[in-house]
Amino acid sequence: MQYSFIEPPWRPRKGYLIMAADTTAARSIVKMKVDEDKIKTLSPHLLMAYSGEPGKSLSLKDPRDTVQFAEYVERNIRLYQIRNLYPLRPAAAASWIRRALADSIRSRKPYVVNLLLGGYDTATHEPHLYWVDYLGTMTEVPFAAHGYGAYFALSLLDRYHNPEATLEEGLETLKRCLDEVSKRLVVSPSKYKVKIVDKDGVREIEL
Repeated sequence: MQYSFIEPPWRPRKGYLIMAADTTAARSIVKMKVDEDKIKTLSPHLLMAYSGEPGKSLSLKDPRDTVQFAEYVERNIRLYQIRNLYPLRPAAAASWIRRALADSIRSRKPYVVNLLLGGYDTATHEPHLYWVDYLGTMTEVPFAAHGYGAYFALSLLDRYHNPEATLEEGLETLKRCLDEVSKRLVVSPSKYKVKIVDKDGVREIEL
């Protein structure tokens, strides 16, 4: 499960994006590990959270891992930066990822990966968040979530999301979402990774 939202920089100092993801890697009803980092740092100002069952694809003959796709994206984004000496901006990265998923769904061995892509555009000094699903659908949103927790988190984000919120207030909203998921789901994640991206880059925090 992933949760993310941004506080648009109506005042430049307040432009930031918070992204959280559970750290559980499971296969069906079996928990495989509890320290999985599902938020990839694609560039100094760009994050990508991914969800999907490991080894899950629409093709039963050739299961293609969600982690495999995430690493494919990570390496191609870094390769672009090495070749061109500057990183992709969030909008461009989102378009490239959407195209990769759209091409995948039209192949015989498509990935089943849902993504949240968030970053801070150093050219415009604004944070951006993109919701992407395995069908290649993409849209820019003020807040987003994937997974079963999204059924509860989205209503809370709709109620408490405040464009003028400080970082501390934004983290309190995230805590509301995580607490609600813990109460509502029969089997809920016990641990989350939380990362923030702003004008100073990416950093990880403890809730």
